[in-house]
Order: sequence, then C-alpha cells, then structure tokens
Amino acid sequence: MEYRKFKDTFVLRLEPKEEICESLVALAEAEHITLAEISGLGAVNDFTVGAFNTVTKQYLSNTFKGIYEILSLTGTLTTKEGKPYLHVHFAAGDEQGHVVGGHLNRATISATAEIIVRTIEGRVERQFNDEIGLNLVSFEN
Repeated sequence: MEYRKFKDTFVLRLEPKEEICESLVALAEAEHITLAEISGLGAVNDFTVGAFNTVTKQYLSNTFKGIYEILSLTGTLTTKEGKPYLHVHFAAGDEQGHVVGGHLNRATISATAEIIVRTIEGRVERQFNDEIGLNLVSFEN
C-alpha cells in the first residue's frame, strides 16, 4: 500500500494480493485515524461479502473468485473499544456484467485499488446493541 495525505484526505493505492480491510485498518493505526469516510474502486479476484439477517441476528456470507471490477466501495471508519472499526459495503461486477455485493468482510486486489479516506475531526465509538445484534454508532461517549 502506498498513500499520500492531502489536508484531511488520504489517497491510497493498493497493489496485487493486498487485502482491502487489512490495509484500511493498518492506515488507521499508523495515522491515528478515529473517524473517516471511505470510498474507492479497483479490481479484485477474491472477496467475501455478507448480508445481516435481522431475524437470526447473523451475517450470511458469500465468497466470490474470478475477474471482478469494484463498482462501489463505501463506508465509515470509527472506533470500538478505542481500536479502528470498519463498516464498509462493496459491490463488484464480473466479466458478464453481473453484480454482487454486500457488507465487505475481505477482498484481495488483483490489479490495483484507488481508495479515498476522508478524515473527520473527532471520534465516534461503536457499542453493541443487543436488540438489533450489531455494533452501532454511539454518541454517548
């Protein structure tokens, strides 16, 4: 991963075999980012996305392998117990134009990725909500 900072914004370039979520957490740790907006595009060949089942309160995951273009990478970076916490959604299209997506668990770069991380002054902590079954943004801290 290579990146440069421009005022409140980081521009990242990921290389083949790098993993998106690991790279974003590494950036957050290295640069002490506690709150940010994430967007990006690129190409991947192996990724896992999921959808949250609100009845069972479990994520259902699907893994895809092949030639895919990232059509949308969007999310937030907050903290949970003081550590970086990603909430990123992801959509990718295959060679035939079929699109799949969901909550991003992991994605391995095949060619490159260009990711923008726009930092926001402040900190927003996550807290687990028993009723919903997710780590929600909490403004109490």
